[in-house]
Amino acid sequence: MADTIERMSEPDRSNLGPGEFYPVIGVDPHPLPWPEGPQYDPELLTLGDRRNVIDEYRYWSMEAIVADLDTKRSPLHIAIENWQHDLNIGSVVRTANAFNVAGVHIVGRRGWNRRGAMVTDRYLHLFHHPTVAEFKAWSLENNVPIIGIDNVPGCGWLESATLPRACVLYFGQEGPGMSPEGIEACTQVLGIEQRGSTRSMNASAAGAIAMYAWAMQHLH
Repeated sequence: MADTIERMSEPDRSNLGPGEFYPVIGVDPHPLPWPEGPQYDPELLTLGDRRNVIDEYRYWSMEAIVADLDTKRSPLHIAIENWQHDLNIGSVVRTANAFNVAGVHIVGRRGWNRRGAMVTDRYLHLFHHPTVAEFKAWSLENNVPIIGIDNVPGCGWLESATLPRACVLYFGQEGPGMSPEGIEACTQVLGIEQRGSTRSMNASAAGAIAMYAWAMQHLH
């Protein structure tokens, strides 16, 4: 079952001072007797579990964790445009994992930069739509309205909006934002009001704010 163990890259230790160290992530091999149940992975019990998972899922196989998460997914979907291999996609996916969303949709190129996801994408259901039109068709077929998140002329404001319980929050890319086709596909577009000097914020930060705004309305 070695393929179920996530191999995390070593942290950069070059900036550590004398006597400083990174804490060890995870838990050591499980003492005998081992817990019983189909969810437990014998290799993790033997070698220890160094994955970034909550304590409830320690020593569980990846398949068992995904199956349990599937019993309590939120009705929220996340979609991200991927025309330019944006580095922020991984960070948005990682946040989507934190909210246990129903699905993450990559619109555009199939290959995306997974580094920022820190392997959290393995616990999510990923969907690929080569074009905005195909993504829109999916939303109509599944009755999931598309809510664009971008500061564009004529947009509403996330802070005062009522978000549908079942919906997909749609994000553009760092810099250009949502494509014109993406904006056209949305049921509504909501911006995040800003009071500083810049026009927009980092795409991954906007994703976290929007998901939290949805959660504040529906996950009490």
